[in-house]
Amino acid sequence: MDFFKAVFKHIGNRIFILFKWVLFAVITSCVISAIGSVFYILIVNATEVRQKNDFIIALLPLAGLFVAFIYRKFDGANKQGTNLVLASISSNKNIPLKMLPLIFISTIITHLFGGSAGREGAALQIGGSMGNFFGNIFKVDDKDRHVVIMCGMTSAFTALFGTPMAATIFSMEVVSVGIMHYSALVPCAVAALISRGTAELFGINSEQFILEDVPDISIISAGEIFLLAILCAGLSVLFCIILHKTEYLFRKHLRNHYLRIFIGGIIIIVFTFVLQTRDYNGAGMDIIEKAVSGEVNWYDFFLKIVFTAVTLAAGFRGGEIVPTFFVGATFGCLFGHILGFSPGLCAAVGLISVFCGVTNCPITSLFIGFELFGINGLPYYLLAVSVSYMLSGYYGLYKSQKIIYSKYKSEYVNTTAHK
Repeated sequence: MDFFKAVFKHIGNRIFILFKWVLFAVITSCVISAIGSVFYILIVNATEVRQKNDFIIALLPLAGLFVAFIYRKFDGANKQGTNLVLASISSNKNIPLKMLPLIFISTIITHLFGGSAGREGAALQIGGSMGNFFGNIFKVDDKDRHVVIMCGMTSAFTALFGTPMAATIFSMEVVSVGIMHYSALVPCAVAALISRGTAELFGINSEQFILEDVPDISIISAGEIFLLAILCAGLSVLFCIILHKTEYLFRKHLRNHYLRIFIGGIIIIVFTFVLQTRDYNGAGMDIIEKAVSGEVNWYDFFLKIVFTAVTLAAGFRGGEIVPTFFVGATFGCLFGHILGFSPGLCAAVGLISVFCGVTNCPITSLFIGFELFGINGLPYYLLAVSVSYMLSGYYGLYKSQKIIYSKYKSEYVNTTAHK
């Protein structure tokens, strides 16, 4: 009899924990996904306004001054952004709620006036700040608050990208490389599904690309993808180095944040008008779509790196992941044309390989490949992600990301991502 009592008590405790996290996930994701969906719609509208009014790019330096002003006035010396969100999960750092309106407004301004940046940085910061806020409302302890923050990140990421599986895993995988935060699996999964449904209510469709040609895997095709993955690993390292070194040089030589962002805006304007193209302003989802369909200029991937590095180093807000998609897709497409092997498939493989290299998130990368491009190319994705993850070393976009387990040996390393 005591045995059955112990069993029922054990099951009852677990069911209570399950329903607690489901409830927290439902409340958190309903609010955050609604905010994320509104943010997505505003970003799309801002992009359309810019594309219909080319002259607006000339106002980028002035827009930059406004971004610098609101951060100076309301955020003081805090420059951490997404790094603060990641650090809060592995420590007891608090995420201020004021991060939400700041990143919300500043990212829209960046996209409206032609800065080259993504939107996931805003998603992670919106989700993280709101998750931290709900963690305080729920009055949970620090460890559970970390889970609520991951839940918030998942909600916002799903609302903006429409990839619930990738968003679920990304929040658990990106903080500590080599160690997955499985304790957050249930709330993150529930939050992702609710967020996807909420986004659909707002009329937001999932990001998806159609691969026209996915050859059957063979020794030759596997070898070509293997080579592409090696190159993408090197490209991901180069991308991280350029981003971080550009930021360092801007801060070293332009110490005044108003002057820094103003000059950065002027540089973007000059580049844009000299090159006579708007392909590298904004996030560039249209160029990614072209790459997947086989259209590319040989220099696209490099110019996007330059535009993004200058934009973010100057102090404009946004994110690095969509530019990473752009760089990987255009480089992969170029590789496919050079070798004469399925440029569309190579664009997809390039996208997920470079993403894996800069984020150190191989499982997330596989899910992104599956959700964005379908299951037909899965053997190629698996091979490419594995190679890119290993060869990209300990470089990464986020300095707060911790490398817990070695990529090369069965041992703990406990270091941080290289800048």
